[in-house]
Amino acid sequence: MIPVRIAAIGEAEAIARVINSAFRPAEEFFVESDRISVDGVRALFATGAFFIAGDYAGAVYVEVRGERAYFGMLAVDPARQGAGIGRTLIAAVEDYARAHGSRFMDIRVVDLRTELPPRYRKLGYVETGSEPWPGDVPSKLPCRLLRMEKTL
Repeated sequence: MIPVRIAAIGEAEAIARVINSAFRPAEEFFVESDRISVDGVRALFATGAFFIAGDYAGAVYVEVRGERAYFGMLAVDPARQGAGIGRTLIAAVEDYARAHGSRFMDIRVVDLRTELPPRYRKLGYVETGSEPWPGDVPSKLPCRLLRMEKTL
């Protein structure tokens, strides 16, 4: 199994690189920019943590919000996808959230990424609604964010 650890803010550039390299092929048909900037990664350290798998084979952001936690930007290096790294990262952030008193994990997925809800359903997540696409993120196509949650 690949080792997973909490990242340090000094790793922001490497984290942004793995996130953007993973999201670009899957989202370039509807998003016009990178998923996140290095400064964006640094800013998120103020509210949560990033977990890293191995030598930047993958990354994920997690934020504990009391009894609810949130994870996002689950990213696996495209050359290493399909090896269970994503599942390993999800298990790590779920364990982290439980250890910090959270009873639920929340995620949001883009409705245009139709392959994602079934993957998350297999891991115990259920759809709870939707919300508008962020107005500050340029999109080539109309889209929404689907909310999903899991009892931890």
